[in-house]
Amino acid sequence: MVIISIRQAKNNDCTKDGRSWFVDLAYKDLLGKRHRYHSKKFATRREAKDHEAEYKMKIKNQNEFTDLTFKDLIQEHYQYQQDKVKVTTLSNYRNMMVYLEPLENIKLESFNIRHFEMWRQFMNSKSISTRYKNGVYKYLKALMNFGTKWYDINFVKVYNKMTNFTNPNERKKEMAFYTLEEFQRFLSVETDLKFRCAFQTLFYCGLRNGELRGLTWNDINFNRSTLTVNKNIVKVPDSKTGKPYTVTSPKTSSSYRTIPIPNFLLKDLSDLYNDDANYYGFKDSWYVFGNIDPLAATTLLDRKTKNAFMARVKDIRIHDFGHSCASLLIDSGANITLVAKYLGHTKIDETLNTYSHMYQNRLDTIVNIIELQNSKLNNNVIETNPTILLEHKETTPELEESYDREEYEEYKIVKPKNKDDLVL
Repeated sequence: MVIISIRQAKNNDCTKDGRSWFVDLAYKDLLGKRHRYHSKKFATRREAKDHEAEYKMKIKNQNEFTDLTFKDLIQEHYQYQQDKVKVTTLSNYRNMMVYLEPLENIKLESFNIRHFEMWRQFMNSKSISTRYKNGVYKYLKALMNFGTKWYDINFVKVYNKMTNFTNPNERKKEMAFYTLEEFQRFLSVETDLKFRCAFQTLFYCGLRNGELRGLTWNDINFNRSTLTVNKNIVKVPDSKTGKPYTVTSPKTSSSYRTIPIPNFLLKDLSDLYNDDANYYGFKDSWYVFGNIDPLAATTLLDRKTKNAFMARVKDIRIHDFGHSCASLLIDSGANITLVAKYLGHTKIDETLNTYSHMYQNRLDTIVNIIELQNSKLNNNVIETNPTILLEHKETTPELEESYDREEYEEYKIVKPKNKDDLVL
């Protein structure tokens, strides 16, 4: 939006040669940034109007990006997002930019469905998962939405014809996890207390890799037997600190959580705390799995691989320890709402969609519950509803013979007037 006013200066604000007319202008650029322009003074209103028309044309030309390419759009979008998204998201953008190189030199105004199909062919030639291809596809759509919003580029005709990637022949990778027995074997070969605590926290508390490495001692409440997840370590260099990692907020708002710690793990953590407290300069702000700096991701990964080999169990990802935790809880009959809260999932649907296959094995349990309840009802109906049955004895002759005749006759003689007076 552009607001332009032609104004005349007051007598005391005129130039020595009598020029008093000027252009006062306010507008927003394509990124929403406000600008203010105050022109020099002109001798007549006509001169000021001519300058107004000239400046409006200048702004218009700035807003007409006929020569703008996808490369320009990518750069503008990245700059725009720098202070709005997490460093991990920016890192993902940089990684996905590589797959948009075939589109870089295409002018936005000329982009059509043929360009998109050529790009699809390029993507299909890459040895990357369908899931990742669709991630780049989603990023491309975000760029187009950005271009529509800030540069007024009409992508509608192409946008509506675009489709995501599918591969019916691509087998979905089965979820890997440790059973409790497998994890115990895995843990049995670990002799270092810090690593024992790390792997137990992953398995029994369901923490993500970055959440585990982000734990500091002041996040653990030994009196209440709880730990609090309130930060995350990501493998992105921090330009401010110069560290090879960045401390960020947890993945989502639901990832902020305080969860109980099993007593056996709490004891090991207490022993670990006492060991760390002996170091010179120790503070509760030190990382539980590390010291002043968190444990390196590669160090934890190498230790995990070594232990799996020595224990003769499958080598799963660090992320799969969280799957193992969920599997253990679900298999033990834990409430799905509590499981989602424990793992820090945003929605219960996320948990259900991820672990729905595990509930298939528990469907027989549902039937057993139904049969048990029905059996209880049938077996206890006389005991639980004597009044109803006695009333039926009186009004339904065919039922009378199924009960003791003398007892029934006695009941009819002393039958209470009100049901409330019935004593059994």
